[in-house]
Amino acid sequence: MGSGGRSTRHKEGHAIKRAPADKPPFTLAQIKMAIPPHCFERSLIKSSYYLVHDLVIVAAILYLATAVIPLLPAGLTRVTAWTLYVVAQGCAATGVWVVAHECGHHAFSDYQLLDDVLGLVLHSCLLVPYFSWKFSHRRHHANHASMENDEVFVPEQKAVLAWYAPCVRNPVGRLLFLAGHLTVGWPLYLTLNANGKAYPRWANHFDPYGPIFSDRERVQVLVTDVSLLAVWFAVFKLASAFGFWWVVRVYGAPLLIVNAWVVLITYLHHTHQALPHYDSSEWDWLRGALATMDRDYGVFNGVLHNVTDTHVLHHLFPAMPHYHAMEATKAIRPLLGDYYKRDATPIAKALWREAKECIFVEPMADRKGVLWYSNKI
Repeated sequence: MGSGGRSTRHKEGHAIKRAPADKPPFTLAQIKMAIPPHCFERSLIKSSYYLVHDLVIVAAILYLATAVIPLLPAGLTRVTAWTLYVVAQGCAATGVWVVAHECGHHAFSDYQLLDDVLGLVLHSCLLVPYFSWKFSHRRHHANHASMENDEVFVPEQKAVLAWYAPCVRNPVGRLLFLAGHLTVGWPLYLTLNANGKAYPRWANHFDPYGPIFSDRERVQVLVTDVSLLAVWFAVFKLASAFGFWWVVRVYGAPLLIVNAWVVLITYLHHTHQALPHYDSSEWDWLRGALATMDRDYGVFNGVLHNVTDTHVLHHLFPAMPHYHAMEATKAIRPLLGDYYKRDATPIAKALWREAKECIFVEPMADRKGVLWYSNKI
């Protein structure tokens, strides 16, 4: 079909209405005017409440696990308890991850230094390179949906598909792809720039002199590296005191859950047959910012501070605190009309579907600068 606002069709037979790809009949200023002014106000007290709330939950889960689980009978009972701990702690720690992400957008408080110090500490404890990712993530926001300049979730075009791409079309290959994506996708992006913007040489989030960063950013990247080394040293000391497998159970395994949440959330925000990508002949910032998808994670929306179901708003106004995002999203939806995209498909079903349907992007015959997802290899 054509350039946007039209329908494509799943093999199952139901239509997917594409987002409009033409320049919208409204401006960013008009969108901002539709939002109550207080939604742009950052409250240190309120932001601190959410952070303390999450940290208390993390501490409580940790205490219960270390105090109670060793008293349980060995075997299946204890294994089940540790599994429940890992999942619960991973979910709670992802809430902390989201707060640190807000620090990177200067959405936590009115004080940039405070936001950066908190973000550095919180993200370092989750083995996230705070300043490095803050810089690349900022460029992602500045260039979203641009085939040439977006930093991450840059889809391949049919002519340059990876050798393994056809395997994703069958269920076994798709399952392996998703398993790898959810377990090692995040560290591979940070270390190898997997699924990121193409650079003339190896790019990663730990090299201060890498091509991702400008000269004025290199010192902060180095600060990030030092902070991560300090955390790794603390992990080593814990392993020396309590044992390697204790650290794996208490810290390492929950981090895998956090990483899986990060990949799952961001993948589903940016991957959908209804979302366009643009080459340099068509791209502009507003259309790029609108080319994302809100999702419904049910009870986890609250656990994850609604980063899941307010992502369109977040790409438009990334410095808005999460506790105003729901109200602001409701305010802008009438103005955005078809430019606002939300999919309430159950998450497991959506993940399987997008992995099946969204293998590469290709331009349509009537508009070469607008590219849409396809799986017709």
